[in-house]
Amino acid sequence: MKVVAVVQARMGSTRLPGKVMKPLQGVPMIELLLQRLARAESLNQIVVAVPEAPANQPLAEQVRRLGFECIEGSEADVLARYLLASRHTGAEVLVRITADCPLVDPALVDEAVREFTRRGVDYLSNGGPPAYPDGLDIEVFKASALERAGRETQEAYDREHVTPYLRRPGLFQTATLPCPEDLAGLRWTVDEPEDFAVVKAVFAHFAPDIHFGWRQVLELQRSQPALFAANEHIARNEGATMHTGQKLWRRAKRVIPGGNMLLSKRAEMFLPDQWPAYFSKAKGCEVWDLDGKRYTDMTIMGIGTNTLGYGHPEVDAAVLQTVQNGNMSTLNCPEEVLLAEKMVELHPWADMVRLARSGGEANAIAIRIARAASGRDKVAICGYHGWHDWYLSANLGDEQGLDGHLLPGLEPKGVPRNLRGTVFPFNYNRFDELLALVEAQDIGVIKMEVSRNQGPEDGFLHKVRQLATERGIVLVFDECTSGFRQTFGGLHKLYGVEPDMAMFGKAMGNGYAITATIGRREVMEAAQSTFISSTFWTERIGPTAALKTLEVMERTRSWETITATGLDIRRRWQELADKHSLKIDHWGLPALTGFSFASPQGLAYKTLATQEMLAKGYLTGNSVYVCTEHTPAVLDGYFAALDPVFGLIKACEDGREDVGRLLKGPVCHSGFKRLN
Repeated sequence: MKVVAVVQARMGSTRLPGKVMKPLQGVPMIELLLQRLARAESLNQIVVAVPEAPANQPLAEQVRRLGFECIEGSEADVLARYLLASRHTGAEVLVRITADCPLVDPALVDEAVREFTRRGVDYLSNGGPPAYPDGLDIEVFKASALERAGRETQEAYDREHVTPYLRRPGLFQTATLPCPEDLAGLRWTVDEPEDFAVVKAVFAHFAPDIHFGWRQVLELQRSQPALFAANEHIARNEGATMHTGQKLWRRAKRVIPGGNMLLSKRAEMFLPDQWPAYFSKAKGCEVWDLDGKRYTDMTIMGIGTNTLGYGHPEVDAAVLQTVQNGNMSTLNCPEEVLLAEKMVELHPWADMVRLARSGGEANAIAIRIARAASGRDKVAICGYHGWHDWYLSANLGDEQGLDGHLLPGLEPKGVPRNLRGTVFPFNYNRFDELLALVEAQDIGVIKMEVSRNQGPEDGFLHKVRQLATERGIVLVFDECTSGFRQTFGGLHKLYGVEPDMAMFGKAMGNGYAITATIGRREVMEAAQSTFISSTFWTERIGPTAALKTLEVMERTRSWETITATGLDIRRRWQELADKHSLKIDHWGLPALTGFSFASPQGLAYKTLATQEMLAKGYLTGNSVYVCTEHTPAVLDGYFAALDPVFGLIKACEDGREDVGRLLKGPVCHSGFKRLN
């Protein structure tokens, strides 16, 4: 009977890339594993099976230098890779070892093979159910059983994880190698940086001996538990249930504060521990995650950037042509002139334009110019206070959340104290508050959104305009979010109020980075007296994308489509709520519509809805940034899937179900809550 151990290894681990080649005791981890495994007397041969890809060549070469055979096969179909190794070696029995288990004990391998032979089964493992420490996993099975599995299953999970099909009840004769005691809570494997730190400490303790047994490691953990504390929080085999995106998100949080570059895209804002987090492809209103699973995006659509849908063919074609012709040069791109002229054409009150690439930059540019033009530093702000506070580098203390409510306690740090008395908030539709500020402070700039969660009442915008004119105050409208959603241009056109400056972003480039700050000539020329400049404000892709996006918008009248669609979504949400006797509150612009469950458990219900809809193939929250690709057929499918979810939430409200029990992870975060 030829017994062959197949060690599966790769360089592309999501959570700890290159882990198999990370040095332990001065040599790659794979070398220590192979040296230890080679002492197993039951093995006739050891083979390492790696994915056939250039990234794995250093690993393959290292294995061969050590004198072991290396088989290269499919990345995703690991079962097929094992079959290659089995056929190549003529194995009759295979022992499965994973390269993330450097503490594998050859004596335990021998024990497993002996028990497999004694029991005369097709498959044996020491992990069903788990009792040995995680990292001592051993599976022994007949090559003929694996051949049968290769013929009979095409399920991706079976083929990725090699042996699930062998463990299906009734198909094969199986057995378990029991552990003398339940040690399943111990973690000796290497999936995360914390795991590597623990294993490194173990090898350092026993150095220079690398051939210590698993019971010695157990004694060490019991006598020096501090050596093993770093990875105690990690659940056993969680990698088998986590999406690739979830694994990468965990990795990202180690090297990126908060995990990413935008609060609104953090996984905790949607579905902690379950959200796919990263995409591989996006088209129309569909998104594919890193595992190739397709979702319909019925939530923030790139944070409102893609009103024409992801990957619009005309916009992408224009950008690709620009890439081919060159994006940067010593000379300026002509598109910036054409885009500036188009923005002025759409807003005849404006005369001049400054372009940038992000909303933060546009806000900063506008305030810098407005302060210079007015000759006064103090700014009154209204609207989405959280954004304005950060962009202005001022500390207002309380912040406004995504649902429009104030969230206490989020205090930006690192703000120069001499700026903290220059920015003064007032509430939307509270002209009396603004008037009091202007009377009490030397306000030079009023900066506000035209509308967000509610429209103007009692002539609010016109009163603000009149006050700014009478007091020589520069009025700035932030249209980064609202622009091009209800009108072809700024939302202020809908209300007949003209500011002195306005900023646009998000929808302007249909997913490409471009923002514009426009204004009256006498205000904008103040930019010449204060240094405002940046190299990448001169790149060509953003203006190119904006010009083509505006062309398509104008031709298709996209703002009318997305407004009508948003109103339809709002109506159908309410119909579902009425059907299930749930109370919901609506907020947002029609094309940027949202709702909240009016319940003390509202945030938990939102999380539950996101969880259940994700399982049905939808990216959802409690808001939709509408795009033209949200067709009636898409909406019909979405609401058909959402109907029973509302029913489940009603059952929770009535006490027939427990939302805490139904949730598979933590409740999502609210608004601008600090994410750790």
